[in-house]
Amino acid sequence: MVGIIVVFPKAEDARNIRNILVRNGYQVSAVCTSGAQVLTVTDRLADGIVVCGYKLTDMMYTQLKEYLPAGFDMLLIASEHALSQFPDGEIIRLSLPLKVHDIKDTLDMMTENILRRRKKAKLKPKVRSEEEKKLIQEAKELLMSRSNMSEEEAHRYMQKCSMDSGTNLTETAEMIFTLLKY
Repeated sequence: MVGIIVVFPKAEDARNIRNILVRNGYQVSAVCTSGAQVLTVTDRLADGIVVCGYKLTDMMYTQLKEYLPAGFDMLLIASEHALSQFPDGEIIRLSLPLKVHDIKDTLDMMTENILRRRKKAKLKPKVRSEEEKKLIQEAKELLMSRSNMSEEEAHRYMQKCSMDSGTNLTETAEMIFTLLKY
């Protein structure tokens, strides 16, 4: 689930937007009135969507966008006049008066983008440190000397043990050392 932070200078406006979102099945992580509050909440979340007005109690939306950690997208909700004064291609915008289906469709699209980014990040192979590579290599060598395996057989054995036990290859190498070193 993607966390949503709602921030408007008037607490009542923020609560009204939150209520609309919750009624439509969205998880609202926080309701804020200032950019500083938003930044505090973002420290607890890996990614998400910030739904905001153009002017907050302590900063403009452009400043908030600069301070947001990577992984957070912004949905700006403001009057047509305000939106025309602040053109910005990176921020998705909706004009007032707000239609529920517009905000729902927009948030659905933004949520899909975040979920797609998460999936892409998981698909990237983890880069091992030199120390981890050395540990894996030494575990393979230990298997090769103690069990008469080729390097390929030792590697496959370690991969299978890793998958069967639900650990990564480095942890499996550590287990092999623990079991075979003595």
